[in-house]
Amino acid sequence: MTTATATTRAVGPGAGSAQRRRSELAAFLRSRRARVTPADVGMPPGPRRRTPGLRREEVAQLSGVGVTWYTWLEQGRPINASAQVLDAVARTLRLDPPEREHLYHLAEVPYVPTPEALARSVGPEVQGIIDALAPRPAVVYNSRYDILAANAVYEDLFLTPTRAPAGTPANALRALFTVDEQDCPLLFRETELPVMVATLRAAYGLHAGEPAWEDFIRALSVASPLFARLWESGDVAEPGRRVKVFRHPAVGELRMTSMSLSINGMPECRIVVYTPEDEETARRTGALRAALRGK
Repeated sequence: MTTATATTRAVGPGAGSAQRRRSELAAFLRSRRARVTPADVGMPPGPRRRTPGLRREEVAQLSGVGVTWYTWLEQGRPINASAQVLDAVARTLRLDPPEREHLYHLAEVPYVPTPEALARSVGPEVQGIIDALAPRPAVVYNSRYDILAANAVYEDLFLTPTRAPAGTPANALRALFTVDEQDCPLLFRETELPVMVATLRAAYGLHAGEPAWEDFIRALSVASPLFARLWESGDVAEPGRRVKVFRHPAVGELRMTSMSLSINGMPECRIVVYTPEDEETARRTGALRAALRGK
């Protein structure tokens, strides 16, 4: 599959850094190889072994690469490695996602996370955090805008978009695109909804072809011609800080700044917190929370 080809790199200010990465890569591969036994990969134990774990030639064979190439890689020689080959080695060495990312960085290959099933729920610790943020509305989204958790202020501000058809996760995009325009809690839909769709498209790059994503996009495109038109535009954006204006039947307009916070251990998920942009919004948000407590 791969032949061993050493590459000559220019000597310059980054030469020392590159050499350090290669030596770290060599040590990392040796340590991961040592912890994988033949039994772990379905191989017979064979004759007595001088060192624990797999032999280099076994890793090469299982990964579909040349023995010399893998030996040079583990010796820290300046050779090229493709993402395809690194993935094969990662599978053989049973690397978990953080280890796989570390392997890519050490090999100086652009890292692309392996598509994984999106999280569908959060633990009590995260729920407790967003509940404690009240009177600020707070929610946990995955990259498809499925609502994994929300506090009561968020639910009331968005007119409870956490309700969803049976068998489908609650989803903020579905709620905003399928509600009647006059009932939509988000003002300035013409500028805010395109940004949300562009953010969805940025995440879609990791999941193109996955049935859950394709079904979601297809169903929402049928349900909302506006979504279909925005999706076809091809625009891409990343989550970030924005000022949004909401309307609430009890307290009126609310100007809120949205801030996205990542969650360790939950890839492609984020906490979004809405903070009052001005004193009047802060007063109205406090009144909204007081009304919720009285229910």
